[in-house]
Amino acid sequence: MKKVFYLILVLAISLTACTGSGNSSAGAARKIKLPVGYIPNIQFAPLYVAIEKGYFTKEGIEIELDYSFETDGVALVGAGKLPFSVASGEQVLLARPQGLPVVYVFAWYQQFPVSVVSAPELNIKEPADLRGRTIGLPGLFGANYIGLQAILFSAGLTADDVKMDAIGFNQADLFASKQQNVIVGYAANEPIVLKSKGFEVNELRVADYAQLAANGIITSEMTIKNEPELIKKMARAMAHGITDAIANPDEAYTISTKYVENLADQDKDVQMQILNTSIEFWKADRIGYSDPQAWSNMNDLLVKMKLISKPEDINKAFTNEFVP
Repeated sequence: MKKVFYLILVLAISLTACTGSGNSSAGAARKIKLPVGYIPNIQFAPLYVAIEKGYFTKEGIEIELDYSFETDGVALVGAGKLPFSVASGEQVLLARPQGLPVVYVFAWYQQFPVSVVSAPELNIKEPADLRGRTIGLPGLFGANYIGLQAILFSAGLTADDVKMDAIGFNQADLFASKQQNVIVGYAANEPIVLKSKGFEVNELRVADYAQLAANGIITSEMTIKNEPELIKKMARAMAHGITDAIANPDEAYTISTKYVENLADQDKDVQMQILNTSIEFWKADRIGYSDPQAWSNMNDLLVKMKLISKPEDINKAFTNEFVP
């Protein structure tokens, strides 16, 4: 694991050695490249809204969205090459023991957005029913893997009680062709796509069984020390974008068609279902606030999974001091 992580770090830094962290001259907008970890998608509507409605501009920020891998963003932020990235909570707790001083400063998702999807004839109604099943997931990494382990542990099961089948990111297609009958995916993606194609599914949402630190904005200890006002500006713009997307999904969809190629050509009802399901995970009494218990739970989970040797100091891993 350490060798893989360091390899990603070295490659990421070498690819961007000349780009710096986006500093700009006095008075000009601060240009910031923001890795988001996935392809252009309606699920990034709050970012598109915040850009389109000038919330970043108002804060003196010019955002360039970077649709590269999540681990690349974490490595670059930890190395001081970029000031921010979108990442899930477990990535922070995995990175810090590797010497990457990343800190989670804004919770975008209030709940972990992963689900286990199964064919109805299997009668999987609760996590305990997964015992003995073959479960397809992209691989033994990332949020899908973490979410599956969390739902297994909630029922007193471990990875030894199931067979994990690494199938890549084509879970829905393999389910539709009956090559897989239990898969792991994002609640706002695979279940909705399959239902839109006429498939009946049973769904177990990880969030119904475990409260875990999910996707949000990360920065570094260096940025916290040297540019705390920049973090506050980033958080304010993000909070505005999320609040507007929640309040007006139709407007958020329309704005997103400008940023997601061919979105307007896709089934609008399906895309609105994806957006509205995502909104369920974004809602909070205080947008951006990160639940300490969710971090404690994630810490314990990663220790159980033996992905970290001992619990991390969560007080160093996340903070709510920059949340509007």
